[in-house]
Amino acid sequence: MTTEISADPKVDEEQTHLDAVYARLDRMRATTRRRLDSTLREAGDTPQALSERESYERLYTEDLAKFDAAEHNLYFGRLDLDSDEIRRIGRIGILDDDAADSTLLLDWRAPLARPFYLATPAAPEDVARRRHIRTRSRHVRGVSDEHLIGGEIPADVEAHGDVVNESALVAALDAARTGEMTDIVETIQREQDLIIRSTHRGVTVIQGGPGTGKTAVALHRAAYLLYTHRDILSRSGILIIGPNPDFLNYIGQVLPSLGESGVLLSTIADLFPGVGARASESRRTLAVKGDVRMVDVIKRAVRARQSLPGSPETVFFDGYPVTIDSTLVKAARAKARSTRRPHNLAQPAFIRAAMDELARAHARTIGASLLDGSQMLSASDIADIRDEMRADPEIRRTVARFWPLLTPQGMLRDLLSDPAAVRKATPGWSDEDRTALLRPHRPALTDDADLGPADVPLLDELAELIGYGTEDAENAEKARWRRQLAEAQDALDILTGSAPQDLEDELDPEILMAYDLIDAEQLAARQTETRRLTTAERAHGDRQWTFGHVIVDEAQELSAMAWRMIMRRIPNRWMTIIGDTAQTGDLAGTTSWREVLEPYVADRWHLRELSVNYRTPSEITRYANRVLTRIAPDQAAPTSLRSNGMQPVAIPVDGDPSTAAVDAALGTDVAGLTAIIAPDAAVAAISAAVEARALADPPRVLTVSACKGLEFDTTVVVDPGRLIDQSPRGHSDLYVALTRATQELIVVHSDPLPPELADLPGRD
Repeated sequence: MTTEISADPKVDEEQTHLDAVYARLDRMRATTRRRLDSTLREAGDTPQALSERESYERLYTEDLAKFDAAEHNLYFGRLDLDSDEIRRIGRIGILDDDAADSTLLLDWRAPLARPFYLATPAAPEDVARRRHIRTRSRHVRGVSDEHLIGGEIPADVEAHGDVVNESALVAALDAARTGEMTDIVETIQREQDLIIRSTHRGVTVIQGGPGTGKTAVALHRAAYLLYTHRDILSRSGILIIGPNPDFLNYIGQVLPSLGESGVLLSTIADLFPGVGARASESRRTLAVKGDVRMVDVIKRAVRARQSLPGSPETVFFDGYPVTIDSTLVKAARAKARSTRRPHNLAQPAFIRAAMDELARAHARTIGASLLDGSQMLSASDIADIRDEMRADPEIRRTVARFWPLLTPQGMLRDLLSDPAAVRKATPGWSDEDRTALLRPHRPALTDDADLGPADVPLLDELAELIGYGTEDAENAEKARWRRQLAEAQDALDILTGSAPQDLEDELDPEILMAYDLIDAEQLAARQTETRRLTTAERAHGDRQWTFGHVIVDEAQELSAMAWRMIMRRIPNRWMTIIGDTAQTGDLAGTTSWREVLEPYVADRWHLRELSVNYRTPSEITRYANRVLTRIAPDQAAPTSLRSNGMQPVAIPVDGDPSTAAVDAALGTDVAGLTAIIAPDAAVAAISAAVEARALADPPRVLTVSACKGLEFDTTVVVDPGRLIDQSPRGHSDLYVALTRATQELIVVHSDPLPPELADLPGRD
């Protein structure tokens, strides 16, 4: 490899080490590919050999993915200790292949690497010098040093509380957005690192204002936990809950770039297997569906399906009439409920009890003595009658109608489309809340297009109550295995029957047939298709999967019903919850972490706060903090790290602001991504105005809820007054909208500005 000689000896020194690191990475990659190719060529003749081959295949494939993901900015930091020890920090740990297995790079998560993020001049932790290395395409582009013990701190490194290497951090923050979140592994700050590496095994709540790096902390914590507790979490997995699909796409590349790919990213809408809920609903409907009162509503709705006949029903058995009345059904229902099993799983008990009573009643009809009325049939005779009745389709269908098998989707659709059912299930509710819950009619859909995100926790609650997806899958698998075993036995029987019959007796023992070497169970097992899925893939398809750790981002937006759904998936309660109660826009969301967590963990949770706003320039936070004071007067605003000299501006317009908003978005001189954030009712018109321009790279048009967790170089906020008026939590919506920009904020308004923005300067 030819290395370009620079004028800076420090750059040359680091380039020499970088060359050695990449040379070793290339050798590791080549060795892993060779081993993977060799593994794929192995036959796997025995079950053990097949299992080993698949394990090695998965291992080598994951290693190759890790090596490829770490290619960019592989080596970024160096520590020179006062003991003359040198530690070099990178995305992954790399050992040389020399005799001593020398350390070329320390994984950033390793304990020895931690001073890179924590050391300050006031608390140097034995670090004499910290060096940041900037690389691109395997070339060192520059280095910056901080002298923590002795020497002078370079002029470009400012003191800002616990912020370290401020110049490198500001350079990263000033870079144009690309539409994908980048990791912060090179610039993790002290307050962030303390959270990322927290050893607390309960619930940790990270409260932080806009731009404090909450999401970055969550993702790096996931990578750190997988590194530190891989033996546990590689089997159970980590679940990260985000607010919307755009957010998940935005953060999707962060964990792979940190060498981790086994984490399940999901929204609440996608957490119920097989359901993709995307239908939009009113804010009032979302609030009602998210209310914890829905637990009792669903319970009443399920019990209402355990019905009684309005009048006796008659079916015929062996030519005799058999009556099914409310007394019989009520007794069978009591026995089924006494099992305390979920609805579907209690149906066999209901049917068994009903059939027992029907058989006894029929026995009294046909088996009673004409002399004294005594029963002439034996218990065995009555049992035979019961079994025959159970096999009778008409009788079974009639009985089961009073305790039917339910599905969550069908049950929810039936409930929400029936005003009488809603009224019965909501005693004491207001007419307004019942109306918000109702749909005008039951949609004739099977693709879940009518379901919204707020329906998913209700489906999960229903699945728990009716037992959907619990023993069903296990019973289906047992039935599939029985069928496969029977087919295998049939195949062996055919082979046995077709064996040649004219062999000489003395040769028979020497001729082995298939049925001599294998039995039906072994043959069936060989025909079983085995799918080797990652932990995340298996968890995604299993509603009952329990995770080792759960991280919830924008957690303040979750309803009480959504929290119930999440808590079922984390029984050990090892969680990291990240949010900002001042940004709560959902009416079903929370403004108190205590109210959310006390029902599940009492007071066994820790609160940590982030205090530095890395994203938003001080010119913008000046106005955003006024809105924060209106929302939460006692909440301290995070301190903006930087100023960029770009004052927010206001553009007043007459009438529809759509055209002016698009013109403002296209007129910015700031490079990078631009978004228009508008009131819900204005998004369609602005989107149409953007589409009419037929732009190759149009600005995005978003509601406040859709821009949660995202950031842009320039944002155009449309009609702040209407943002406030559209919701009881409108000031929180405005606070979110004002703090999405990393560089420039433009406000376009047709209505008067709210007091907090009244002194915004106009655009020249």
